[in-house]
Amino acid sequence: MLANASPAALIAAILLPPLGIYLARGIGPAFWIGTVLTVLFWVPGILFALAVILRPDLLARA
Repeated sequence: MLANASPAALIAAILLPPLGIYLARGIGPAFWIGTVLTVLFWVPGILFALAVILRPDLLARA
């Protein structure tokens, strides 16, 4: 089931993935995972950020 994501968080997830995760979920494990993936390579960071924002049930909030 898709979550109601804000347009700002979706745009931020594409341009700067950790910012998109922060806007949607705050600072937590998902934020740090997204940051590491973005530093390693940008595309995995984008995919992870979109997954966290659009499908929050995949990575439950701690």
